[in-house]
Amino acid sequence: MPINKDKSFSSQEKDGVFKEAIILAGGLGTRLRTVVPDLPKSLAPVRGKPFISYVIEYLQKNGVGRFIFSLGYKSELFEDFLNTKFSSPPEGLGFSYQLSKEKEPLGTGGAIRLACSKATEKSLLVVNGDTLFSINLAKLHRFHSNSKAHCTLSLKPMQNSDRYGMVELNEDGSIKSFREKQFYQKGLINGGMYALEKDYFLKEKLPVKFSFENDYLEKFYPQGNIFGLPQDEYFIDIGIPEDYQRAQTEIKG
Repeated sequence: MPINKDKSFSSQEKDGVFKEAIILAGGLGTRLRTVVPDLPKSLAPVRGKPFISYVIEYLQKNGVGRFIFSLGYKSELFEDFLNTKFSSPPEGLGFSYQLSKEKEPLGTGGAIRLACSKATEKSLLVVNGDTLFSINLAKLHRFHSNSKAHCTLSLKPMQNSDRYGMVELNEDGSIKSFREKQFYQKGLINGGMYALEKDYFLKEKLPVKFSFENDYLEKFYPQGNIFGLPQDEYFIDIGIPEDYQRAQTEIKG
């Protein structure tokens, strides 16, 4: 596995940026099987290259230099992609990567916890490999740090949607409630991008297999340490065929 030892990243490391990201790329993508039958959904081609390439490039441009890829379904295809993607690292963008491979499905929470065991930073960025949400990462980092949050959700304002549940905030930005999936005229959805304090997350008593959303966020938010930050930036989740096709025209190569 080719690894760049962060030789050029040392000049980029500054306070106020996330240096390390976990990318969840082990999902089965069952709803996308009709159009992408043989690939993990994060590898689904968009304008001639795997969708996750756009996620990686966005994070690199915003200062992330170390990646932990959480893999499960057809992980060997993802490893082939990484060997190609990182075989010739772009000059000026130092990076390294590690693989966190599930032996059996652990749920989103179990996958994140396994990946956290490989992390070097205390404050991590966690993103879904099938979602692109081009927020201001410096703003997220600043808000997360100032709030002393254990976890901060990136929230996308959405109108006329029945695909997502909604998130309500208190005045200080802490989570007030999670509302079930149904039709909403407007509201804030979970954009699948989190600032996470590794040590606080790992010390919670959680099962080996669990949902990050249901068993961590929805269980622990009443304690007041989980926050949300709305940012009305470009967002797309390619988990269903309609949005996957939309990505082909909206995302620029």
